[in-house]
Amino acid sequence: MNFDEIKELIKLVSKTGLGKVQIEKEDFQLTISGNKNSKAEQPIIVQSPQPMMAAPAPAAPAPLAEAPAKEKPAVPAEDDNLITVNSPMIGTFYRSPGPDKDSFVNVGSTFQVGDKLCIIEAMKTFNEIEAEVSGKIVKVLVDDASPVDYDQPLFLVEPLA
Repeated sequence: MNFDEIKELIKLVSKTGLGKVQIEKEDFQLTISGNKNSKAEQPIIVQSPQPMMAAPAPAAPAPLAEAPAKEKPAVPAEDDNLITVNSPMIGTFYRSPGPDKDSFVNVGSTFQVGDKLCIIEAMKTFNEIEAEVSGKIVKVLVDDASPVDYDQPLFLVEPLA
């Protein structure tokens, strides 16, 4: 942060009537106290974003725990001969190899054993998920670029005889 940026922050604090602004970065900390008669009594703290691997992981599974519970009861009720393709890992589900590429499979697509169905990205590694049975996609159960849990249903498949 340079001197001009600090001067702009001081002007901002005086114009808005903030009581206190505190900025913290890795090796830098700045606190600007404004008018003591200001209406705002709580300081505003701005921290530089730091990459953290542990923080996003617990946040993602909590909402996902509800999604499979809602979908699993519907699977047997629709058709007894359908097979559910589940996620072999935790990660982010992608239907295509890239943002401007076609999906590996769509509803109505037929595939053979070993064909790629999707990609699950985990820790910056893109894992291609291959079909273990031959069949036809009846339903895609997960939105593209959505987080998935281990053993979460991804596709409903009608097996080919």
